[in-house]
Amino acid sequence: MKLNEAASQRLSELLAERNMTQYQLYARSGVTRGTISNIILCRNKALNLRVLHELCQGLDINLVDFFDSPLFDNDNLDP
Repeated sequence: MKLNEAASQRLSELLAERNMTQYQLYARSGVTRGTISNIILCRNKALNLRVLHELCQGLDINLVDFFDSPLFDNDNLDP
């Protein structure tokens, strides 16, 4: 799995866990709805760390919490 795919799946998981929509995340994080949608749809090959930090703030988690998932284990990610 590519890193952007893992980030997409993780963001989708976190939104579902919190019963939060992309719009609600936009309102809480300030990250545009288009950017959030592009991340979830894997339209970006790379994810800006600043954007990820803002999304985490909107989700009320730390970056460590975002990456605390088997999705980001080295065995699951393509080199």
